[in-house]
Amino acid sequence: MAEGILRHLRPDWEVESAGSKPTGQVRPEAIEAMEEIGIDLSGHRSKHLDVFANRQFDVVMTVCDNANDNCPVYAATTERIHWNIDDPHTLDDFFRVRAEIRAFLENYVRDC
Repeated sequence: MAEGILRHLRPDWEVESAGSKPTGQVRPEAIEAMEEIGIDLSGHRSKHLDVFANRQFDVVMTVCDNANDNCPVYAATTERIHWNIDDPHTLDDFFRVRAEIRAFLENYVRDC
């Protein structure tokens, strides 16, 4: 969801997302929660962190402690941002988490 929101807010930025335990598919609840705000995740897929291990990034954001603990080490010039969001389980959880992510990213983009 963070990737979709950030791509929507800043289409001029290159945005990628990955997880420590990807399933290969985006959860249907995430797709539904994002559709409500006009962002289509139906073509997205979940990727493993290792896919990006050799890439350079300006900023790396982690949204759960497990991802933060397992995130590859990047160059000292890479800004690291971490906040822990509860893993959503129900559709209501996905709507709540989407709102948390959206608020955080809107503030981040505004401050850039």
